[in-house]
Amino acid sequence: MSWLSSVLGFFQPRTSDSAGGQGDAFYRADGDLGEAVTESSVLNLSAAWASLNLLVGTIGSLPLMVYRDRPGGGREVAKDHPLYRILHQSPNAEQTTLDFLEQLNLSIELRGNGYAEIDRIGDKIVALTPIHPDVMTVRRPSSGDLEYRWRDGAGRYHVGGAREILHIRGFGGDPLGGISTLTHARKAFGLAASVNRAALRTFINGLRPSGILKFDKTLSPEKRDELEKLLVEKFMGAMNAGRPMLLEAGGSWEQLTFNPEEAQMLESRAFSVEEIARIFGVPPHMIGHTAGNTKLGSSIADMTEGFTKYSLRRRLRRIELALMKQLLSAVDIAAGIIIEFNLEGLLRGASAARAAFYQIMLAAGVMTINEVRALENLPPVPGGDVPRMQSQNIPITQSAPIGPGTPQRSGGPPLEEDDAEDA
Repeated sequence: MSWLSSVLGFFQPRTSDSAGGQGDAFYRADGDLGEAVTESSVLNLSAAWASLNLLVGTIGSLPLMVYRDRPGGGREVAKDHPLYRILHQSPNAEQTTLDFLEQLNLSIELRGNGYAEIDRIGDKIVALTPIHPDVMTVRRPSSGDLEYRWRDGAGRYHVGGAREILHIRGFGGDPLGGISTLTHARKAFGLAASVNRAALRTFINGLRPSGILKFDKTLSPEKRDELEKLLVEKFMGAMNAGRPMLLEAGGSWEQLTFNPEEAQMLESRAFSVEEIARIFGVPPHMIGHTAGNTKLGSSIADMTEGFTKYSLRRRLRRIELALMKQLLSAVDIAAGIIIEFNLEGLLRGASAARAAFYQIMLAAGVMTINEVRALENLPPVPGGDVPRMQSQNIPITQSAPIGPGTPQRSGGPPLEEDDAEDA
């Protein structure tokens, strides 16, 4: 393809913003920093790896539930629904739900799109098989309906519509696809890779990258070759850092480049970590970068709670809505079927937070003892299905005005006449 065809192709109506096709060529062709920005190069950055591992791992570990509205109010887990086993346990013959959600969300975070083939027997969904964005193309033909074209592992091409493909779009929300992070943040990733490469070369050379040996007299070609070999053998590399150099014949060493402190290399690497964390919406302290992370009066706990509210919740809602829109039938919707992540899964590893949550829910009468015991995988107890609350929490209409000589219970309504005499 000529350069003119490439340029014109970029301005054609796009078929997909995934990594396949023109999107892939766009984010790889970054000559500004001399670094090819690909999925592999981004994952080689420790900050990007940690951010993605945190995001997709947390989402994948949350229970994905299928609920049904109860006739009398509330809802219950719809274990008899065909989607429950697929979404909660095993989407296909080769993956668990954790594996499936991690792969799907990694594609969304990097490419802006997550795809899965919907396998059906009649109208019943029996499996969801992920499709890598590199082999997927989305277009809108003259019929107006979206058309998906993808290639399987055997090299065969398939064409289908929305009934055959689960399409979860990332940030951007375009019907053809979300915005690719690899494309639009390529300069930030390329800069981080360049800084890491420069640091690697500096440390390989023993923190003294280059310099000049100066002599009062001109050296003969033989002496020049001998001196160059001596420098390479004895003084190059981190293992030879700090080794003394003996100079004679009026020779002197003049360093050309700055040391790491003068070049602010460490500060540049720290900024790259913060910038990558900013791109993915992850608090830096959650990927091991704690320097200067309590600014503007924000504590670590506040930033962690903000991550759940503003970064994680939006991603979860995006998946929930896509699953309900594309997988539920009209009959399911009429029956009150809902697909949601169970955020209580975040408390599974925090005993103190979990205990405090249960205590509040029990005291307010929102949960019963047996409901709490079920979450802790404990058997029910007699009488544990009745909601309870503190006895002093009564409606204000049941409290009588306090008058002279009216005996009162502490925190309760006025005493009856017989009780007053006993009092």
